[in-house]
Amino acid sequence: MDEREKRAYLRRLPSVEEVLRQLALKDPVSPPPRAVWVDSVRQVLERRRQRILGAGKGEELEETSGNLSEILSEVMAMASWRLRPHLRRVINATGVVLHTNLGRALLSKGALDRLLEVGGHYSNLEYDLENGSRGSRHVHVEGLLCQLTGAEAAMVVNNNAAAVLLALNTLAEGKEVIVSRGELVEIGGSFRLPDVMRKAGAQLTEVGTTNRTHLSDYEGAIRSETALLLKVHASNYRILGFTAEVSLVELAVLARRYGLPVMEDLGSGALVDLSRRGLQKEPLVMESIKAGADLVTFSGDKLLGGPQAGIAVGRREYIGRLKGNPLARAVRVDKFTLAALEATLRSYLDEDEVWEEIPALRMLALTQEELRIRAEELVAQVRERARDRLLVSWEEGYSEAGGGSLPLVEIPTIVLAVSSRFMTAEAMEERLRAHDPPVLGRVKGDRTLLDLRTVLEGELKELADALIHLASEDP
Repeated sequence: MDEREKRAYLRRLPSVEEVLRQLALKDPVSPPPRAVWVDSVRQVLERRRQRILGAGKGEELEETSGNLSEILSEVMAMASWRLRPHLRRVINATGVVLHTNLGRALLSKGALDRLLEVGGHYSNLEYDLENGSRGSRHVHVEGLLCQLTGAEAAMVVNNNAAAVLLALNTLAEGKEVIVSRGELVEIGGSFRLPDVMRKAGAQLTEVGTTNRTHLSDYEGAIRSETALLLKVHASNYRILGFTAEVSLVELAVLARRYGLPVMEDLGSGALVDLSRRGLQKEPLVMESIKAGADLVTFSGDKLLGGPQAGIAVGRREYIGRLKGNPLARAVRVDKFTLAALEATLRSYLDEDEVWEEIPALRMLALTQEELRIRAEELVAQVRERARDRLLVSWEEGYSEAGGGSLPLVEIPTIVLAVSSRFMTAEAMEERLRAHDPPVLGRVKGDRTLLDLRTVLEGELKELADALIHLASEDP
């Protein structure tokens, strides 16, 4: 294509104003703001302009390069894409219940209702209605946390790492903290406990070996500079074989003898016995308090099934010192976290109903029979409409709790196995991610696996539609 031909093609392109006039005539139901229209038109026209200018010698362009109808469709698609929220809902078919990358625990209906009420109105966040004076935001959940855990006092910060940081800075800044070498964990995002301790201003004293630590190791390390004995629950790993660890009860007795506080970081922090529903038992927060821990920290968005939060419960003396630390303001939670957490905690007042009310617990407790019924219905729907373009069946598999909870525990589940003669498993997985809403599964060999444990009941039709749409796409 020579320069003369390129100029001819460029002259066929409509002006920005002409495209905008035609868009106004189309009168879409919910038109984007004018700034979005203008920017989208400019980008589409510039893209076509560059395509013309970049055409090589002898290369032919489509006669429709300046077609106004096509340009309008492209502009509307671009504007729609630009207005789409970046943080979006996805269908989690990975089988990981507390998937960190997908937002961890889903909130209960009660928690969502409270968010709407508190977010849409003024609230008594820091106002004492009884006395007509300024109040504390801690009071909204402190009573519930004490009732559920048996602790004397409680407070909430923005995540568990912040709770650990605040506690160590408050109780051990400039002093030593004794911890077993086998409990120096690294959590998601490469955050390591020793690094958190250093940032808190505490000095780390490691005792024991990776696999075996004895009470005498702790006692031998205690000196005048020691401020705290720390126990960390191995929430995201297990050391197996020739092992030994000191129980919290033993550690608490030792701490009392030397006038030291003992703190336990539980990580996930369960409030109900998971073994009641056939899952591996996780240590309960109330058990740690009963065993003698002066301070216990845990997450709100893992096994508790609430919003992201770091919770500290324990003796009134130590919680009071945490609340008085200037860092507490830097890591404090907002009204939305408190509203959702309060509703979540209220669900735990009924130990039977909580398994239905908290989505994370409900998913973890789903039986294979319940999942199999869902799978059979989905397979029938997809086979009827996808014909031979998709091969869909169900089979047994394993889910994970995720979020550093129940490590090494494989939870029996039912998965949909999807394959095609027209595209690879990787191509199917990519197209499902591009669907609206995106569907996230996992690839195994030449098949895409979709775990139904983490697909909400209201999303089953959407999942079927996504698979049927996948079958209709060109290879």
